[in-house]
Amino acid sequence: MEKVTLNVEGMSCNHCVKAIEGSVGALNGISSVKVNLKASTVDVEFSPQKLSLDKIKEEIEEQGYDVK
Repeated sequence: MEKVTLNVEGMSCNHCVKAIEGSVGALNGISSVKVNLKASTVDVEFSPQKLSLDKIKEEIEEQGYDVK
């Protein structure tokens, strides 16, 4: 498993948390997803053999947020 912390702009409420945690958490290879609104970060633990970091970033961006 690999752990990364992504800086994500545009998150402001619990709807944002649920949108990201729900969509990213549904991806095959995700072990855990935790959004921190105050820090504007998303902590992700995933299996790089099953899922690329780019795909995770793409999924967050498809929800309407900017990954920096």
